[in-house]
Amino acid sequence: MWFDPMCPWAWMTSRWLTEVERVRPVDVTWSVMSLAVLNEGRDLPEDYRRLMDAAWGPVRVLMAARAAHGDQVLKPLYDAIGTRLHPQGRKDRDVVVREALVEVGLSVELADAATSDAHDDELRASHARAIDLVGDDVGTPVIAIDGGQAFFGPVMTPAPAGEDAGRLWDGFALVTSVPGFYELKRTRTQGPIFT
Repeated sequence: MWFDPMCPWAWMTSRWLTEVERVRPVDVTWSVMSLAVLNEGRDLPEDYRRLMDAAWGPVRVLMAARAAHGDQVLKPLYDAIGTRLHPQGRKDRDVVVREALVEVGLSVELADAATSDAHDDELRASHARAIDLVGDDVGTPVIAIDGGQAFFGPVMTPAPAGEDAGRLWDGFALVTSVPGFYELKRTRTQGPIFT
């Protein structure tokens, strides 16, 4: 799964996949993509542009942590950042990132990466891997099963738990295995429900 920690819909999908790992023989590889990179050069409303400018910080910190400590830190750090941003509704991203680093036992100095482009090449490469699999008219999250065909989503709320999560995985795995299957979609009528 590719995620941007700023995206509440990616957060919901990550909660689902965390449940899927408990009830199915699935091992999720967590990878970073970036809404800021995705939206570079696009004409955006000013409030969304400000959000995209702020979105650089958390993904840069994730990439710096990965460079320093390996892939295994991505999920715990994502969980710590995402819990503060989404269910807790915290807005001060600098404080959120610093607290998250402390929670997972990483140096708070990694927060300095938020304003540095030192890991942007790796960030862009991780983002490009997702886009190369799924195409460029999507956002986050992106899921690829066994390195095969990738899809945007699924987008859901609330995230199912237990066997409901497993049944959704079974169906998702089935439909995405069909050559020529492209999308299912309907209009979202509510925002994310963080339970």
